[in-house]
Amino acid sequence: MASHLVVRASPPFRVPQDSENLKGALTRELERELERDLAREMERESRALLDGPELERARSITQPAARDEFLAGRLAQRKLAAALLDVPASDLTACYSCPRCGTGAHVSHGRPGYLLRGAPAPLLLSLSRAAGWTLLAAVVDPEPGLRLGIDAEDPARTDFEGFDAVVLTPAERLDLAGLSGASLLQARARLWARKEAWLKMTGTGLQTAPDTVDVLAGGKGRTGLRDLPPAETGLPANLVAAVALAD
Repeated sequence: MASHLVVRASPPFRVPQDSENLKGALTRELERELERDLAREMERESRALLDGPELERARSITQPAARDEFLAGRLAQRKLAAALLDVPASDLTACYSCPRCGTGAHVSHGRPGYLLRGAPAPLLLSLSRAAGWTLLAAVVDPEPGLRLGIDAEDPARTDFEGFDAVVLTPAERLDLAGLSGASLLQARARLWARKEAWLKMTGTGLQTAPDTVDVLAGGKGRTGLRDLPPAETGLPANLVAAVALAD
């Protein structure tokens, strides 16, 4: 049976999924109190569910917003993994894989994974963040050799001089040559999301120069790489995403 891809988006933790309109009507003081309550609840949940290396990494993040995003993403990933494996989230132990640092419960960065009762959980995972959102991808009981990478991007973050020279191949720069304004930023983000997804899938990440990876539609050797529409991800329409799933 073919491996089945699951994609989930988790909103910024300060915006309850069903309460955005209500929150807009609150006074600023009540809004701050809501955010404080949410932050306290996330802290409690993090201490209950996350592992020591994950909590240690969170403590090393000095920016409060970035730290909150990190914790929210790790919690969302663990809950998705637990739901797909039909086990309590507390039964999982984070086990990341990094080309430089190795693989094990002591590693808190790189390719995500979990141990279940001491053995590798039968699950492929990938995570990306953009504009406060967390995008998750998973495959349960993957076929041998299968790899996964996902990425989400905010087009606004591609609006800087030098992006094309650092990120795009000559063919990609030529393809975008006639674009400007919002259309250009959208196209840049689309290519960047494809590159990140592909490089996560291969395991090299940005050790491979992105301007050497051609991801135009029909690019040679990019089987399994595709764009993800908002209807499939659950992300806001202004964000773009891509997934790579291949041997």
